Amino acid sequence: MKAPPAVRIAATTSLAIVVVSITTIAAAMQFSPWGAAVNVESLAGTSNEFNTPYLDGCPIQAPDGLSFYMASNRPGGMGGLDIWAAHRATEDGPWGAPQNLGAPVNSGADDFCPTPVRGDGLFFVSARAGGCGGPDIYFSRLNPTHGWSTPANLGCEVNSPAGEASPSFFEAGEEAVLYFSSTTPGGFTPDSGPTGDSDIYASILGGDGAFGPAALVPGLNTAAEDARPNVRKDGLEIVFDSTRPGTLGGPDIYSAVRATVFDAWSIPVNLGTLVNTSSSESRASLSWDGLILFFGSNRPGSELTDGVTPSNDIYFTSREKITGSG
Repeated sequence: MKAPPAVRIAATTSLAIVVVSITTIAAAMQFSPWGAAVNVESLAGTSNEFNTPYLDGCPIQAPDGLSFYMASNRPGGMGGLDIWAAHRATEDGPWGAPQNLGAPVNSGADDFCPTPVRGDGLFFVSARAGGCGGPDIYFSRLNPTHGWSTPANLGCEVNSPAGEASPSFFEAGEEAVLYFSSTTPGGFTPDSGPTGDSDIYASILGGDGAFGPAALVPGLNTAAEDARPNVRKDGLEIVFDSTRPGTLGGPDIYSAVRATVFDAWSIPVNLGTLVNTSSSESRASLSWDGLILFFGSNRPGSELTDGVTPSNDIYFTSREKITGSG
């Protein structure tokens, strides 16, 4: 598939992997530690419809900070999980009630893991018919007059007969890369079974505007579930959820850094008890400035699905940039 014009960019032909240097650690020192996570509805003035007693997850803020995308199976959708977006007037204002994006982005199948990019583009995942097997990664663009374009499947070199999730696209210099997770068999653990466990992959955008074959990302994967990555806009930090040994219970949010886009990723670090809990935390994403981390969690305090069981709600934590860094 040819990538939409605004996504095209000349790119290198391989991901260079080098020995981790001490400068890689410096990339993590640009920011203070993450603070205690809170529910997004704790922001004064935010709609009490932002989270619901249903599944609300896959959260991500648009690059301009004025729109917020999520996946939800709340009432009013088109079937299964749909993609919804909330809006606000200013970058520090409260969020309004999420609105369903409607067709052609949403369908009667599950549509989830939205990732907005500059130029009003949207990567997302859909289980609609006509793909490469399981849920696939698609791209659509918003036209102010005509609405969302017909979603284009990224093709079967990126997508697999298994399931893909959480596309994350970044451009840094000559590097233009799509990160995502996939349960395709034969990944980090080739003998994991017919469905495979979830691993993190990357696909490089070529000079012809097409994404190349997906490849495992060195240093991030384990024999456990490693899923739903999101890369900071400069390509120097990645967050994802994992069930690897050392979690606090369910999937936890981990992060890794690097000094340049040609360096290897550092050893992933669990973000700790101010972010993670003994419940499940998933699909973390970074704001455009890297100062806010959003994620989904079914921790106590989330809206109740049946009066007893916490639903999956959207939470966030923040940090500060250290003066003089960057």
